[in-house]
Amino acid sequence: MKTKSDPRHLKRRETVRSLFSYIFQKEQPLCPQAKEVVSNLDFIDKEITSSAPEWPLERINKIDLAILRLAVYELLIQKKEPPKVIIDEAVELAKEFGSENSAAFINGVLGNILKIRENELTQ
Repeated sequence: MKTKSDPRHLKRRETVRSLFSYIFQKEQPLCPQAKEVVSNLDFIDKEITSSAPEWPLERINKIDLAILRLAVYELLIQKKEPPKVIIDEAVELAKEFGSENSAAFINGVLGNILKIRENELTQ
């Protein structure tokens, strides 16, 4: 069972913090995983936008956007963990850092991304 001191959880927290800071200040050092996310930002942001069309990126809470970017990177590019684990981690980060609606919003967007991907594979 994972805990808040799990090294993978701590690494995700560090990455989310780095991505959050990047939103406000582009010229800063990033942790290695945040660099990977930023290098794929166009693809990641398109996925988020297509999965939450009623929420333009500018309207999404900045911490939620950082969490979503990391989770989409892990789900669609890195693919090291099962999707349920990635979504669960993103929801936990949203509970920790976001507003009271963040966890449900992030869960919905990531669920939508998975649903779209599964539909593309079955067609």
